[in-house]
Amino acid sequence: MDTSQNDLKAIRKILAELTSRVYRIEHQLGIEPASVEQARATVGVPPASPRPSVTNARSEKAAAPPPPPPLTPARVKATLRAQPEIDLESRIGSHWLNRIGIAALLIGVSYFLKFAFDNNWIGPAGRVSVGLLAGIAVVVWSESFRAKGYSAFSYSLKAVGIGTLYLSLWAAFQVYNLIPSGVAFLMMLVVTSATAAMALAQDAQLLAAFALTGGFTTPLLLSTGQNREVALFCYVALLDLATLFLVVFKPWRRLLVMSYAGTLFLYMGWYADFYSRSQLGLTLAFATLFFAIFAIAPLVTLQPKDEVALFASIPAVLAFVNAVVYFLQAYVMIKEVDRIDMAWFALALAAVYIFLSRQVQTRKITPGSTQILHFLHLALALGFITVAIPIRLDAHWITIGWFVEAGVLLWVADRVQSEMLNGFALAALALGVARLLMIDNFYTTQLIFNMRMATYTVAVVVLGVVAWYAARRTDEAARTVAAIAVVALNALALIALSHEVADYYARQISTLRPLRSGRNQWIPDYANNWRRIQIERDFTYSALWMAYGAMLMVVGFFRRSAFVRWQALVLIAVTIVKVFVYDVSQLDRGYRIVSFIVLGGLLLAISFVYQRDWLQLSARKLEQGSAEGKPPSA
Repeated sequence: MDTSQNDLKAIRKILAELTSRVYRIEHQLGIEPASVEQARATVGVPPASPRPSVTNARSEKAAAPPPPPPLTPARVKATLRAQPEIDLESRIGSHWLNRIGIAALLIGVSYFLKFAFDNNWIGPAGRVSVGLLAGIAVVVWSESFRAKGYSAFSYSLKAVGIGTLYLSLWAAFQVYNLIPSGVAFLMMLVVTSATAAMALAQDAQLLAAFALTGGFTTPLLLSTGQNREVALFCYVALLDLATLFLVVFKPWRRLLVMSYAGTLFLYMGWYADFYSRSQLGLTLAFATLFFAIFAIAPLVTLQPKDEVALFASIPAVLAFVNAVVYFLQAYVMIKEVDRIDMAWFALALAAVYIFLSRQVQTRKITPGSTQILHFLHLALALGFITVAIPIRLDAHWITIGWFVEAGVLLWVADRVQSEMLNGFALAALALGVARLLMIDNFYTTQLIFNMRMATYTVAVVVLGVVAWYAARRTDEAARTVAAIAVVALNALALIALSHEVADYYARQISTLRPLRSGRNQWIPDYANNWRRIQIERDFTYSALWMAYGAMLMVVGFFRRSAFVRWQALVLIAVTIVKVFVYDVSQLDRGYRIVSFIVLGGLLLAISFVYQRDWLQLSARKLEQGSAEGKPPSA
């Protein structure tokens, strides 16, 4: 009796473990598990097991229990919860080898047909007919594989069939002259349209890519070497509009890249062979049409779910490339006519992108894409404004234009609270400063009141505005910008004044006449005068720097700005080094004495102000020390 009871417990335990394992397997495979009652009924486990009597135990021991019926699988869910990722081996076997096989098959068929044609096995009309029938048959045959679930192989066969159709029509027109160009074009257009219709019906982006490839290849296959600008670009515009229609209703963004690449390729090929200045208006109109199509496309495309980051950036990259390429196309054509018109064209393009940036915010495509496209369009607008300045202006007016642009952007950024505009303002300001210091070469005829001083004055004013706007803010980045602006402001002012000093003494040197004596040597008076002017110039540099340092020190005391006082100290230190190292050896005794006396007096005056502690710097240190809990230093 005890043995039978133990056997029953062991059997129940084994059945429970098996049921649990089957449930876990079904759960992992996505199979709907059977209910507990069904499981018990299937394995023969009773819902409750009362303590068996002696008679029941003996009868159960005497008659062996029948074997449990086999488990019937439950209904499998239509969609599995997770699909395993395709590894590299599977990708090579199912995709790469497939595409290589397509190419090999097309090449093999081409060689066979060439062999048959060379031996006159089939006439020209028969050859074309065989190609067309074979292409249609392959496309129809591929549908049987798609119905069985072999979609990738089906698309591969369609690529073979569609390619055969295009090649057959090309041979009928270019090789055998069986049909005119218009008929060949219409038949290829039918093939392209049928492929696009299959793509829509089967929701297959790959078939749409086949259609675009065939569509953009058609002009190359039917080319006769003649200039047919209107027909070519109207056809290309039709393809681009069809692509735009597809991406509006289908999340097939990659088609935009193919369409734009095909458009640019055909445009550049035609431009290199046929463009002339007399075709400016028509060519620019078509370029504008292409630009408008691809400028609108990023605003209306659908975004696929779980899109890869690389493909998610397609709208932004397309918008940027489209703008740059269109500007370059127009620049190449318009600059030969009038540079002023090109500058106005750049400004008009900037206005277009400002409008597009507003439209992006209004449409709110997706949270991430909307922000990226908005800032990108705004950046392009500002970029075209910046480029328009050097196109329209010349020499130092370019620098002044960039400074004015920086000031306007700062004002607008402060009104709309835009950090992006602040960044562009600083970029325009940096361009202006770099050009002012490294490129601009001024020829002045009078001191102070000249274009060089005016340009430096505009730069100083804009830098002062930057410092003022930044000082109103409390964040650390703004403080850094304000500090850099103040340093740059003082540096440019000092450089401008130093240029005026150099020009003043350069004019004096130019008035001297380099007379020579009979022995071909310089006359002493000329050499002495030239040396005297150089000494005066060097002394003036020292006096200017000391005066500017003293002015900065006064401003620093008046404004109670340690940052300005430190700039004054650095400039005075540079002047000290110049006086003690250069002026001692180069200046005459009189100028040397004056330099040291003036420098000494200035240093003593500054030292006296610090010792009198008019700014109460020691009291501030005591307050800071007491606030931090530190004893005051002696």
